[in-house]
This record gives sequence, C-alpha cells and structure tokens, in this order.
Amino acid sequence: MAIISDIQEEQRAPERKPSKASPSSKEYTFTAKIDRRNPLDLVEKTLEFIARESDFFKRESSEREVFALARRFRDKERKKEEEERKKRRQEEEERRKKEEAEKKAEAELRGEVIKDETEEEENGLKNPNKGNGLDLEKYSWTQSLQEINVVVHVPPGTKSSFVVCEIKKNHLKVGLKGQPPIIDGELLQSIKPDDCYWSIEDQSAVSILLTKHNQMEWWKCLVKGDPEIDTHKVEPEPSKLSELDSEMRRTVEKMMFDQRQKQLGLPTSEEIEKEEMLKKLMSEHPEMDFSRAKRK
Repeated sequence: MAIISDIQEEQRAPERKPSKASPSSKEYTFTAKIDRRNPLDLVEKTLEFIARESDFFKRESSEREVFALARRFRDKERKKEEEERKKRRQEEEERRKKEEAEKKAEAELRGEVIKDETEEEENGLKNPNKGNGLDLEKYSWTQSLQEINVVVHVPPGTKSSFVVCEIKKNHLKVGLKGQPPIIDGELLQSIKPDDCYWSIEDQSAVSILLTKHNQMEWWKCLVKGDPEIDTHKVEPEPSKLSELDSEMRRTVEKMMFDQRQKQLGLPTSEEIEKEEMLKKLMSEHPEMDFSRAKRK
C-alpha cells in the first residue's frame, strides 16, 4: 500500500480582527495512511511536519524527548505482550488443573488410584515431565534426542549483564553475579559448546539450549548427582518424530518399541531377532540339539 500524506492548513474562525491574528492561533491538520510494511515512512513524514510547522527541533532536548517517547511506546508494547503471555500461561495452568481434577474424579468413581506424575518410583527414578526431562526447585529441563533445553528461574527484572553462564563440553555453570551459582556441575554427557546458546526470557528466566554430542540416547539427568528420570517412560512427540530423517526415525521407533516391551515384560527387538534366528536354525538343522541354546 502506498503512503499518501496530505497536509492541510486551517484557520480558526477569527474571534478578533484578522490584522491582529498571531501565528500561534493557527491549527494544522496532518492526515496520512500507514503502510504496515514500512511504518517508519509515516514516522519520518510526521517528524518532517513537526519540524516545518513548529520550532520543536530547535530545542536541545528534542532528540531526548523523541527517544523517550519511542521508548515509552516500546515498553508499553512489551508490557502488553508480557501480560498476554502471563494470561496464556495462567489459562493453560487452569486447564491442566481442571483436566487433572476431572481425571481424578473419574478414577475415584471407578475405584482406581492415580499416581502423581512427579511421584518417585520404587526404583528411585522419577517420571519425566511432558518434555521428557524434569522440573526441579530452581530450574527445569526438557530434551529431544538432539538437544537439551534448560530454564533457570531468576528474579524479575534480571538483565543479561547480571547473568553468569559458562557452557563447556562437560560442564555447565549458571547463576547471577555476586551470588552462589544455581547450576554448577558436570553434565551427564558431553555437548557441543559451539552449537549452544543462552538468552533472557521476559527478564525472569535464563533459557539455555545445549546440543548433545551423542544424539542417540536420552539423558536421565542434566547434571550428575541431580535426581534422575526413568528413561523407559520417555515419549517423543509424534510431530517431532516425523521431522527426523528415515535412519534416525527408525532408531527412535526401535527405542520406543523396546521401552514398551520392557515395561510389559516382553522381549525387545533384539531378543525377538535372536529368537527368530534360533527358530530358523532349528528348522534348517533338525539333527542338531538346541536345547541348551539361550533364548534371551
């Protein structure tokens, strides 16, 4: 859309004699259309209009005042976006709590007992969160086969200059300057430091992306010594699975199949393959004694 700007000069109905009218009694109307693809063009024309019809830019403070105005609008938009995100998070949390309450009520009617998702299992392992990681007191982490995402909560208003984040091949340190580190320990497995980065989100959390070196295994914890998850219960998102190449997808599907089989006490894909090979040998060589052959 092209920008069309018209500047019209109007004079108030003279209340006094025209000869005594002063320039300050004049009113100027500025009309324009905005092209959303290039809004700065409208800003430029507006400033040109102000410069032509007033002495605003002759003042030494004019530049600071314009910057302050732009900053005020920017902060207003950021605050609006933050409020919208907060509202969405609250709605999502309320929806989740409602669904959990409904599931619990239905289970009670059937005489069943639902375990808390964060409940520790008998073997000392914890159930993974929805991102196949774990939510801890000071930070949470999620994972795919390729990456680890860490979110460290910090006081509201924290700027990036206050953050200490050291990402090394086998070590991660995160915290705030002048304070004890929030995370400081040896990673469960090695990562690729050159493919990792961090950023501040909403000035209230440090978001860290770690790229795994070995992209064929699930991590049971982020830092050695932290609580561990049961990797047998990891469930990759179907949408993410479809984005993998064919070889990687076959590997992940095999891992998922083996995990389900172990949970059900059934043979894994490798054990099934060995069993089929043994049956084939038995049919081809009936004269041989396979009674001592191990089936698992």
